[in-house]
Amino acid sequence: MSFLKSIRINRRKIVLGSAATVAVAPFANYGIGAAQDATPAGDGEEQLEIFSWWTTPGEAAGLQELFDAFSAGNPEVEVINAAVAGGAGSNAQVALQTRLSANQPPDSWQSHPGAELFARYVEPGYTEPVTALWEEQGWHDVFPQGVVDQITFDGEQHLVPVGVHRGNVIFYNKQVLADNGIEISDDWTLDDYFAAAGTLSEAGVASLALGGRDTFAIVQLFENTLLATLGAEDFGRIWLGEIGWDDERVTQAIEYLARYFDSVNSDQAALTWDGAADLVYAGTAAFTSMGDWLYGDAVAKEQQDNIGWVNHPGTGGSFAAVIDGFTMPVGAPHPVNARNWLIAAGSAEAQAAFAPFKGAIPARSDADASGFNEYMQWSAGSFGADTVVPSLAHGGAAPPQFQTSVNDAIITFVVDLDVAIFQEALVLAAEDAG
Repeated sequence: MSFLKSIRINRRKIVLGSAATVAVAPFANYGIGAAQDATPAGDGEEQLEIFSWWTTPGEAAGLQELFDAFSAGNPEVEVINAAVAGGAGSNAQVALQTRLSANQPPDSWQSHPGAELFARYVEPGYTEPVTALWEEQGWHDVFPQGVVDQITFDGEQHLVPVGVHRGNVIFYNKQVLADNGIEISDDWTLDDYFAAAGTLSEAGVASLALGGRDTFAIVQLFENTLLATLGAEDFGRIWLGEIGWDDERVTQAIEYLARYFDSVNSDQAALTWDGAADLVYAGTAAFTSMGDWLYGDAVAKEQQDNIGWVNHPGTGGSFAAVIDGFTMPVGAPHPVNARNWLIAAGSAEAQAAFAPFKGAIPARSDADASGFNEYMQWSAGSFGADTVVPSLAHGGAAPPQFQTSVNDAIITFVVDLDVAIFQEALVLAAEDAG
């Protein structure tokens, strides 16, 4: 069944559509952004409550940079950090839905664009369009059009993007690989990975650190493996129903997914993604497959010199995009401060300050690149040159119903590693969600 309504393919990019056209375009040259004008503070609004799931050290530090950008122009306003930890946002989304259903929204909340934004918040009527703010601030001129398309519903913008992450990354401990004579590159394949896993197993080292307590981590591992077996173009087509979930390449991806569990950390079910990252920092495990927020975590823990990074095996030439942004809710308790928050978060200066801590690259194309570290340069280069695809694990590729079904099926799969049952669950989930 088709989750997305249209597809256009050119030489480098896959452009997908959901309720609105979904696309991601390459960054233009980075430079210094223009200053942004905020609404004067006051009107008796003494607080601003921001809801997110950014609680790990790197995430929290990045969020604080956005808070500081807001507070610089609104020093009298108390900023309330209403972040909810756990599950890469799944716990936060449940808590947020409870609040929205009770008509008790925060002043703004974090969301991914695409299917998550539209299905969870726009269609139910929880967000106000911010189109006028986009026009006033001149954001159409500084955000890549593909990013704009992902937050546009019926011609109206409903989000202010703040950062772009890459989801298809393998991080590794440099010393562990050197000690075991393992060399890798961005062109490596899944077979190359499993050959390395065999070498590490003989040395008594876990190949893959996995934080299975966060279900999304296993879903992301699966989607990256599926990207490798399908290729970027057909990975885009599967969300359109043009390729079925009974395809033999889906079977192959699930078989590879089962093989990972031959050499994962024994405590994977008890760890979150950042706990798995700690194993790689310590050299207890060699690799972990995670989005580039892990780099922000490494910086916060002063571990960045111990790790390297490459494409998830088999996904060279692809960029799995995970975009973060903030909404304007219907009935915001402090609407003036909410508006000023979006202006601050949407500024080039704030995004340039935010990105290194978060492990992201700015969503704006004119943010100052002078502070970009080696990892950010690598990620930005891929975003500008490679085929960009949406993420299932982070809400961009398919509606929440399908994502929930996959999460449930993954939990069962980890227990029995039954390839056929998992694939059947995918087929049924697509039929139900379509």
